[in-house]
Amino acid sequence: MAEWFEEWFGEEYLQLYPHRDDADAERAVALIRRTLPWRSGWRTLDVGCGAGRHARALEAEGARPFGLDLSARLLRRARSVTGAPLIRADMRALPVRPRSMDLTVNLFTSFGYFDRDDEHAAVLAEMAATVRPGGWLVLDFLHAGTVRRGLVPGERRFAEGATASRRLSPDGRFVCKSIRLDDGRRFEERVRLFEPAELEVMLAAAGVRVTHRFGDYEGGALESGSSRTVLMGEVA
Repeated sequence: MAEWFEEWFGEEYLQLYPHRDDADAERAVALIRRTLPWRSGWRTLDVGCGAGRHARALEAEGARPFGLDLSARLLRRARSVTGAPLIRADMRALPVRPRSMDLTVNLFTSFGYFDRDDEHAAVLAEMAATVRPGGWLVLDFLHAGTVRRGLVPGERRFAEGATASRRLSPDGRFVCKSIRLDDGRRFEERVRLFEPAELEVMLAAAGVRVTHRFGDYEGGALESGSSRTVLMGEVA
């Protein structure tokens, strides 16, 4: 049986989330550039690159990005916006030479998709292994507390031709979003609600020392009520 993300991240996803635009990606990349000891020409792996908006922003800042995603449809869209090499692969087994990157990024909640926490920990270890000693890993994830507090019961219209409802899984560990299109098709999103401290523990186990923590793309502090969890760390 296909996992939910294998079915969902295609043209329907792009049509229903038009707000995930270039300006948003540029803000995230600008935060990375001004925080890290940025160098033009940095080899940068964008894990979960989707339609390529972050790869394009990285290119504009002088990086040499490589995009990686499981969705062939999103990679085709990415080819139209970036000249970066693109790789189709599962993030649980990255086909990238160890210690070959200056920076590896995982942006806009392209994480937390699997059933077991050992799979999530293994993904972070895979990403860290691609980075040279002294290089950097950036994880941009949802803020679990903010998501929990913002859940509203019932369906709502969230895009032309689609309604959605969000709920917690019975064990409270996942946020689940059921999407119903007007033509009858249904999709499911399911993301593990990792707290910032849990992410830091997994990153430390992968050999990443977190040195910068932000709660939004403007560089605000990571705190209760933050919109994002942005962690930047140096790889041992």
